[in-house]
Amino acid sequence: MRYQICVSGAANGITVASSHQLAHTLGKEVAEAGKTLLTGATVGLPHYAAMGFVSVKARKGVSVGFSPASSFREHVATYRLPTKEFDYINFTGMQYVGRDVHLVRSCDAIITIGGRMGSLHELSTALESRKVCGVLVGSGGLADYARTLLQNVEAPGAKDVIFETDPKKLVKSVIKALDKKYADFEHNGMDDHITGVRAGQG
Repeated sequence: MRYQICVSGAANGITVASSHQLAHTLGKEVAEAGKTLLTGATVGLPHYAAMGFVSVKARKGVSVGFSPASSFREHVATYRLPTKEFDYINFTGMQYVGRDVHLVRSCDAIITIGGRMGSLHELSTALESRKVCGVLVGSGGLADYARTLLQNVEAPGAKDVIFETDPKKLVKSVIKALDKKYADFEHNGMDDHITGVRAGQG
């Protein structure tokens, strides 16, 4: 299945300088696995993930950006955000906070790298939405505090969060968790082909 995997991380700050290559590798691994990459259509670590994704020439998935802006003009002129690394940009018009929710609710899984308060908002939204969550330990910021946070603050699905120090292993572990989650779902490219369900029934 062509899962939609979101890479969430800091747009600015020290983790961008220290972990940009890790973010690039995450994006590349998502592409090589044939999945679709979702990001906040922003700068920093998500942008590096998008650049890693599009560097894979034989990729099967697409790079989708969720913009806080309401139009291409606003995205570029007001928010000053990138465009060329995305096959499609969803102009949410929800500013950053609303964009975060729309982005996370649209993905199948989220991977946190580095991260500041915006990434914490996305991770908490993902946990509340029961998404598969992965965290790249050693990338700084939120990612390095997430385990301690979840040990001390109760959250749904906290025990199932995947912690890895290697971006390649993390992407593989996230996809494995998605395969397990969707084990009862059979997809052959037709919208009506779900195990035990036919078109017009339930």
